[in-house]
Amino acid sequence: MRRCKWAGSRELYVRYHDEEWGVPQFDDGVLFEFLTLEAAQAGLQWYLILSRREAYRRAFADFQPEIVARYGEQDVARLLAPDAGIIRNQAKVEAAIHNARVFLEVKEAHGSFANWLWRFVDGKPEVHCFAREEDVPATSPLAERVSREMRALGFRFVGPVMVYAYLQAVGVVLDHVVTCFRYEPLRALAQSLAREPR
Repeated sequence: MRRCKWAGSRELYVRYHDEEWGVPQFDDGVLFEFLTLEAAQAGLQWYLILSRREAYRRAFADFQPEIVARYGEQDVARLLAPDAGIIRNQAKVEAAIHNARVFLEVKEAHGSFANWLWRFVDGKPEVHCFAREEDVPATSPLAERVSREMRALGFRFVGPVMVYAYLQAVGVVLDHVVTCFRYEPLRALAQSLAREPR
């Protein structure tokens, strides 16, 4: 069974690669979770964030933006305590709370955050056909456009590189290499979404 090389052999990465990465997500709770985790990852290894995912889930109310948006100074202090189990970076913690508020504004304006995000690709994943992992870019014109609009809305920690990683994670972009066993099933799923009426 061939996988993308980045999955390696560590169980956490393998499970994430096999079960989550690149699967189209339309649930706002999942989209907020990945937005929070990807922003926390900035400058760090993704494995570090994945290994603390449960701690992030506890810290950020199971990734419910309606609750996180109400966090105040006491919550920030709580999340920066050594026993919180998350990355103790005040700017990132405050950004997660701020992003929850903006996330809800977008949801209110568009019916859901998913509606807002998926309109960039007309509701169907952008399928790539990379033969080698070295060919997968760090960003793209799509990511730059989404990043620009997110920053205009007020989101934080949403540079083009982070946004591209986000789009890959939630399946807006399919970047499994063509030799990976996940590529064909996800490509077929993307085609089925493309045939659905919008």
